[in-house]
Amino acid sequence: MNDALVIIPTYDERENLDMIVGRTLASGASVDVLVVDDGSPDGTGDLAEAWAEREPRVHVMHRTEKAGLGAAYLAGFAWGLQRGYDAIVEMDADGSHHPEDLPRLLALLADDDLVLGSRWVPGGEVENWPLRRELLSRGGSWYTRGALGIRVADTTGGFRAFRASALRRIDLGAVESRGYCFQVDLLWRALQAGLRVVETPICFTERVHGDSKMSGSIVRESLSKVTLWGLRRRARAVVELVVRHRRLPSVRTTSHRVGPATRSASAR
Repeated sequence: MNDALVIIPTYDERENLDMIVGRTLASGASVDVLVVDDGSPDGTGDLAEAWAEREPRVHVMHRTEKAGLGAAYLAGFAWGLQRGYDAIVEMDADGSHHPEDLPRLLALLADDDLVLGSRWVPGGEVENWPLRRELLSRGGSWYTRGALGIRVADTTGGFRAFRASALRRIDLGAVESRGYCFQVDLLWRALQAGLRVVETPICFTERVHGDSKMSGSIVRESLSKVTLWGLRRRARAVVELVVRHRRLPSVRTTSHRVGPATRSASAR
C-alpha cells in the first residue's frame, strides 16, 4: 500500500477511465487509486474492476445508485481513513485535472493540511472552457468569498489533497452537501477548523468525452447553502460580541496562503 490514495468518483465515465487511471499510475506519485462508481449504466464499474484485477494499486467501490459527488467522496474518505493512508486526494475522472500535478500537490502537504489545485491564482488557467462556464466558476468563487469572508481564490475546484489527520479534524458526518456544493462545504469546514490551506496553480482542461454533470439545480443548491452559511456565521459573530464580548477568530486572515506560481512542466 502506498501512503496516498487518489479517489476518482465515476458515473458514466467509461470513455475516460482508462486514460485517467493510466495517467495517475504513471504520474510519478506513489499513490493508490480508488474508483467510486455510482452504478454507471455504461459499464464504468466493470472496466474499473478489470483494472483492479491486473493492477494491485487500483481498488473499486461499487455503489448502487447515483447519490451525488459529495456522497461518493465521503464514502471514499471513510474507505481510505480506515486503511491508514496518510494523504487522500480528490480528482475528477474526465481528465480536467492533470494527474501529472499529483507529486506537487502531495509535496505541499509537508507544510499544509489541505492543498487546493486552483484555476484562479497566478499561474492557474483553464483550457477549452466556454465563457459561460468560466464566468459561472469565477462568479461562484467571488460570491463565496464575500458571503463567508474568506480569501480563497478558487472555492469550487475539485482537485484537492488532504492530510488524513486533517480530514479527521473535520466532522465529516455533519457535511450537509451531496452535489458540487460539497467542495465549498468541505473547504468552509476546513477553514473554520483552523486547517492550513494552500492554493497552488493548475491548468483545468475541459472534458473531451462525455457530458458535464453541472446543472441549474446544482448552482441553486450552492447559492442557497453558501448564503445560509454566511448568515449563520454573521449571527454567531453578533452573539459572541454581544454576549461574550469577544470577536470570532477571522477565517479571512488565518489558515490560507497561495503557493508559488509554478506548475509541473508535463501539465502545461
